[in-house]
Amino acid sequence: MSEVTTGIVFLVILLLLFGTGIELGFGMALVGMVGFAYLNGWPAAMQLVGRDIYDVITNYGYTVFPLFILMGQIGFNAGIAVRLYDAAHKFIGHIPGGLAMATVMGATGFKAICGSSAATSATFASVAIPEMDRYGYSKRLSTGIVATVGTLGCIIPPSVVLIIFGVITEQSIGKLFMAGIIPGLMIALFFLGVIYGWARINPKIAPMSERSSWSARVRSLPEILWVLIVFCLVVGGIMTGFFTPTEAGAIGTFAILVLAVVKRDLMFTGYTKSVTEALRTAGMILMLIAGSVILGHFIAVTNIPQNTADWLVGLPIHRYLIMLLICFVYLFGGSFIDDLAFMILATPIFYPAVEKLGFDPIWFGIVIAITVAIGVVIPPVAVCVFVVKNITKVPMGEIYKGVTPFLISLIVVGGLLFLFPQLALWLPSLFFK
Repeated sequence: MSEVTTGIVFLVILLLLFGTGIELGFGMALVGMVGFAYLNGWPAAMQLVGRDIYDVITNYGYTVFPLFILMGQIGFNAGIAVRLYDAAHKFIGHIPGGLAMATVMGATGFKAICGSSAATSATFASVAIPEMDRYGYSKRLSTGIVATVGTLGCIIPPSVVLIIFGVITEQSIGKLFMAGIIPGLMIALFFLGVIYGWARINPKIAPMSERSSWSARVRSLPEILWVLIVFCLVVGGIMTGFFTPTEAGAIGTFAILVLAVVKRDLMFTGYTKSVTEALRTAGMILMLIAGSVILGHFIAVTNIPQNTADWLVGLPIHRYLIMLLICFVYLFGGSFIDDLAFMILATPIFYPAVEKLGFDPIWFGIVIAITVAIGVVIPPVAVCVFVVKNITKVPMGEIYKGVTPFLISLIVVGGLLFLFPQLALWLPSLFFK
C-alpha cells in the first residue's frame, strides 16, 4: 500500500476502535504506534511513543490545563455559580422569561472562571431548573436553555477548547482568549433575545417571578464584582503580556481559592474534591493530547495533511464553501466520538489547508470553537444534553426541542463570523501587534 492509503486504512481502524469503547487517547496512541511501526519499523515506533509521551507530560506549557480547570472546579464547589444566578435573578427575574435569562447571565459570568461546558450545564441544572419549576416554567424552555448555556464554555475565556487549539496550532492563547470575547457575548445576547421573544409569544411557558427590592439587588453586586475582577486579572494580564497563560491560570486559581476561603464557601473536603476532579480532567486531556501527538506523527509521515491541503485548495469552489465543508467534517466526526477529541484529531489534518487558503488562524480557532459548541448539543453525542437528562430525568426528545431555538442562535453567530471576521479579530488587533 502507498503511504496515503496506509494512513486512510489506519484512520478507518481508529474509528472502528472508538466503537469498542476504548479510551480515546489510548486508541489514538495505539493506532499511531502500530501505523508508524508498519511504515518505519517497531524500534522507531517505540522510540516515537516514549519521546512523545515524555514531551507532553514534561511540557511546561501544558500546565495551563490543570490550573484553569482547577480554577473552575474551585468556583464550582464554592457555589460561585449559585450566587451569580441569584444576583441575576434579583435584577431580571420579574420580566418575561426572567429566570431563564438569569440562567444565561449567571452562566456567562461563571464562564469567566470555568472553561468546562459539562460543569456549567450540571451546575445550572441543579440550581436554575428547580427554581424555574417552582414558578411553573415549561420543561422545554428550562432544560433547553440549561443544556445550551454550557456551550458558552467553548468560546468565552478561559475556554479549554481554545487552549487546546492554541497548543495544537502553536497560536497565542492570549489572542484566542481575546478573539472569543465578542462572539461569546453575542451568543449570550442572542440567547437572551430568544428567551424574551419566546416568553412574549407564549407567556405561559415562563411566568414572571416577584420583583426584588433595590437594596437586595445592591447587596448581590459584590458577587458579580469579584468574578469580574478575577476575569480582568486573568485575561488582562495575558493581554498586556504581564504574565503567561500558565501564570495567569495560577494567579486566577489562587485568587478564586482566597476568595472562597475568606468568604468561608469552601471547606477542606470541597478543596480536595476540586483538586481530584481537576487532576482527573487534566489527565484525560493530556492523554488525549499525547495520543493525538503520536497519531499526528504517523499521519504526518503518510503525507495526508499535505495531500488534504492540496486537494482542498484545488477544489473549484469558493474558499468559504471549503471552510463550511471543514466545519461539517468536524460536526460529522463529533457524531461518532467526543467533539473535543475529534477536534484534537482533525485539527492537525485541516490546519495546513486553512493556512493555504489564507484564513487567519485565530479566526479559524473561534469558528472551530463555535462548531464544537454546536456539536456538544446535537445528537448523538450531545454531552450537555446528557448531563441535563441525567440530573432532571426529562426525556431527551423534550430537551432537544428546547435546545433547537438556541442552537439556531449558535449557527447565526457562526454565520456572522463568516461575513464579518473582525468580530473575532478586532480585539486581538487592538492589544497584540
